[in-house]
Amino acid sequence: MENDSTSSSKPDVDLSFTPFPVQDLDTFVNNETLELMKNPTKWIEDIGSWIRFIQVNAALKCPEIVLNASQFSLGLELTNDKKILDLNHTWLGQSKSTDVLSFPIIDETLFGVSNECIELGDIVISVPTAIRQAKDNNADLLKELRWLATHGLLHLLGWDHSDEESLNKMLLIQEQLLDIGGIL
Repeated sequence: MENDSTSSSKPDVDLSFTPFPVQDLDTFVNNETLELMKNPTKWIEDIGSWIRFIQVNAALKCPEIVLNASQFSLGLELTNDKKILDLNHTWLGQSKSTDVLSFPIIDETLFGVSNECIELGDIVISVPTAIRQAKDNNADLLKELRWLATHGLLHLLGWDHSDEESLNKMLLIQEQLLDIGGIL
């Protein structure tokens, strides 16, 4: 689903990236996936494409402040189960591990429309959980990591899945976002 508007005029993405310590992996991971876990370059490209896709599709929910912005800042951390458990407990009061957490900070009542760099928040992904889920779903880890990142990004942009209908809409958008890079 290559969209001309997603391949040109991509927003500038300032990514604070915390790589996964690949020496802690206890499973084989191909070179492309290893590179994704160590290097922010592909993430910056993908996130820019995903944001642009959302900006140009009027049917998709997107905060007004994001629609016309061209510069974004966010954090992406690839971590382990213990750290994500600790974050989930500290910030959400849930004493369980999870695959991805998002910490959005957009509040349009405070910001309004801006031409400055828009801070979206942070996404944290548990790599060991992603590995287990990829195995359980007979999927590639590269796709699973990117799937979780799209999910986190949508949360940063205000998407939620409090019921089955909203979850299905969110999952459909995730598929569309991954299709931009030819992952699906």
